[in-house]
Amino acid sequence: MLQRTSSDLRLNPHLHVVVLDGAWYEEGGELCWAGLGHLGTSEVGSVLENSIRRFERHLRRSGLLRLDEDAPDEPEDPESNLAASAVSGQAPPAGPQWVRRLAPLEPRPLAYDKPLCASLDGFTLHAATRAGGLDASGREALLRYVLRPPIAQERLEHRPDGLVRITLKKPYSDGTVAVDMDPLSLLCRLATSVPPPRLHTVRYAGVLAGGSQWRERIRPAPPPAASDAPEQTWPASGYRRWAELLARTFAVDVLCCPSCQGRMRLLAVIKESASIARYLARVGEATEVPHRSPSRGPPYWKSQVLRRKVLGDEEG
Repeated sequence: MLQRTSSDLRLNPHLHVVVLDGAWYEEGGELCWAGLGHLGTSEVGSVLENSIRRFERHLRRSGLLRLDEDAPDEPEDPESNLAASAVSGQAPPAGPQWVRRLAPLEPRPLAYDKPLCASLDGFTLHAATRAGGLDASGREALLRYVLRPPIAQERLEHRPDGLVRITLKKPYSDGTVAVDMDPLSLLCRLATSVPPPRLHTVRYAGVLAGGSQWRERIRPAPPPAASDAPEQTWPASGYRRWAELLARTFAVDVLCCPSCQGRMRLLAVIKESASIARYLARVGEATEVPHRSPSRGPPYWKSQVLRRKVLGDEEG
């Protein structure tokens, strides 16, 4: 899972990876499991060094990594300016008059902060979290964390002074427990958290990938239904119905009637435009797409932080 931000919505690309502590192999037509021994802290450092080398090679091939400091500067790109602002955590970029250069990272040797955790040149690798094979609740909690959204709604608060407060998941080393920013700064941070088009943020590999021929052979069997419960059919692919996914993810039962609390069932999915227009007209809703308002420029100077930094506006 590719995560793009930290808890304060700074641009901080990092990966959440769940791996098996072993490997499957085929012997005599049967799949067998070979577990691995305990992971060592030095092995985590070796993985980190190898990953950094591969990252650098990929960025060089893509033309995104330039180490020649004497090369002429390229024209400022609005998206790059926005990303640089989100990385540094400074005020939102307001066009060419508000450009902040990031200082290059200082080389740092390989260090081990704690067991199964390594850091090198600004990169870190934490491999100390583990869920046992019989710990179903632990595995689900780990996967929920891996698939977490950029920010939890309960940590976002609109303050009476017009600022937005983001409560940090963990305090900073200097004791900071929350970050206040104006709405424009928040929108700039949220814009950088959106992945590029056609970029899959969730990927599967090995026997867990959808194209693996062994996936169906290692997939656990569906749980048995209770004797008094209605018979339930389980598709071969392990597909979960949309209502069940919404209930598990957002704790919302969409099949519960809000008026009588009875159970609802899906009758049909309407896709034809003529049928959709006829239904909307019958219930008294608009059948035409509303006209889009004319575009406008970003409200740069409504940012309190920007006015204080650039114009010296102390009133905010």
